[in-house]
Amino acid sequence: MSDPIVTFDEAAVRGELRELVRQTVKDTLNALLEEADDLVKADRYERTAGREAYRVGRCERE
Repeated sequence: MSDPIVTFDEAAVRGELRELVRQTVKDTLNALLEEADDLVKADRYERTAGREAYRVGRCERE
């Protein structure tokens, strides 16, 4: 039988795919956080008395 015409490095392909997925997830999460900023009309770590919504959530304490 003849040698294969095309070969590829499976480990390299897996590494590239892993990095592509990681970057896509990172970009998606960052975009969602930017939308959250727009929805609550507050920047990251911003604290104001007049704001009615919270960027990351809220827990009532006694």
